[in-house]
Amino acid sequence: MTPRRLLAAAALTPALLLLPAPTATAADTPGAAVTAPATLDTLSRFFARDGAVTRAAAHPRIEGSTVPVRVLSPDFVAGRAGAPVARVEFHAAGAVSSDGQKASVWTARQGAKGWQVVNIATGDDEIRYAREGARRLPGGTVFREPQIDAWYVHKGSRVLPLDEDAIRAVGARGTTLAAYRERVAAAYGDKLPGTAYARKGAAGGYGGPASGPAARPDAPPAPAVAAAGDRTGLPPVPTGAAALCAVALALTGAWRLRRHRRD
Repeated sequence: MTPRRLLAAAALTPALLLLPAPTATAADTPGAAVTAPATLDTLSRFFARDGAVTRAAAHPRIEGSTVPVRVLSPDFVAGRAGAPVARVEFHAAGAVSSDGQKASVWTARQGAKGWQVVNIATGDDEIRYAREGARRLPGGTVFREPQIDAWYVHKGSRVLPLDEDAIRAVGARGTTLAAYRERVAAAYGDKLPGTAYARKGAAGGYGGPASGPAARPDAPPAPAVAAAGDRTGLPPVPTGAAALCAVALALTGAWRLRRHRRD
């Protein structure tokens, strides 16, 4: 069995890692935020946290450009006409240290403050699955179903799995968009905002402010982490309007370590 990454950076209990956030610097683009000196300094401390490399020797570098990270949309689950299967929660860029460690730097737009880094997580899931999705279905939309920590790529009427969790959910050959919609509606439709489940405050409902760990594939479905965060319980906008997605992390100044999946 492969270890499952922790879903919600803002809800880790206990927090596995806390690093002071870098000095907030307004940026016009996600790329400018991730390459800011303050971000690189925080990455040095992040990579040096276990003593594998010293802070001075970490020499973090950002590889490639940022990618939008999408998460299953509550509107799609609810069956709202024209709703896309997923919406953007935040943007991510890959970072690498001198000793080969990888991390994902998450950025979100925060109103007049522009783009800011809101989280740093171990591994390169966001970048890797974006690349794999483009290979499997060129021009498709890569997204994550946070309740079961599954990654997919969607294009037209097809939804294809990109990891083991997604294969368990829809099969190795994938499924149709209509069939996928039926599955997530059955699993999460009674947990959307406004439902009795949400009004009871159970994990905040599908898109509520509180979030919990991902459900096991063989366990009862859990509510989505705040309307969408990619492995996070980030509040919406995000995903979408990435602004709120940043709030859960930015307001606390928390930088969390996630458990890295070995696929």
